[in-house]
Amino acid sequence: MSPGLETELKLLAQDAALHALAAIDGLGPATLGPPRTVAESDVYLDTPAGALAAARWACRLRSREGRRVISCKGPAQHAPGAALHRRPEVEGLAPDGAMRGAIGWPSSDARDLVLRLAGDEPLVERVTLRQQRTERTARVDGLGIGTLSLDRVKVEHGGMLLGGFAVVELELDDGVDVARLGGVIEALLAWPGLVPDGLSKLERALALAEGAAGAPR
Repeated sequence: MSPGLETELKLLAQDAALHALAAIDGLGPATLGPPRTVAESDVYLDTPAGALAAARWACRLRSREGRRVISCKGPAQHAPGAALHRRPEVEGLAPDGAMRGAIGWPSSDARDLVLRLAGDEPLVERVTLRQQRTERTARVDGLGIGTLSLDRVKVEHGGMLLGGFAVVELELDDGVDVARLGGVIEALLAWPGLVPDGLSKLERALALAEGAAGAPR
């Protein structure tokens, strides 16, 4: 198994920034495709004992438009707190009943990884993210560089709403040279209502869950 490398710029956003970025035609040297909004449900999974987290991997079950995909993301390969995130990633399709354990998943790199780290143990919810995601393709000089995602995120655990946040992500296509993106990144970093986010969505969601667990009842 040779994991791919996910590279994306992450910024926390105010709602007004999401509206504005959904309406513009370009961003720095990049032209943006028409916006398309979809709903996603992301359930982050682990064994009851936390075997995946202990190995510094996160396992996400994403349901979108009738398709269910497992994505496993590994230890960060960027400086702590950096807005440009790099992590190894493997994926695979997931059947109904995916939480019964990876042994029942279709063959994929994601299945192989989870079986190696967690065996055939059942999986449980760490936290669930429900997202309204508006996506726009980004092109520079006629060549695709990635996807701009404008995300409104609600965090749940055990069916209870814990809070929410908004994020803008620029996920780069495979093989795109970051050096080509200076003007695009500069335009996003200068956009009103956006600030670099050094945390992943999972880290931000777990912080909300921990805060809720520690709140007085």
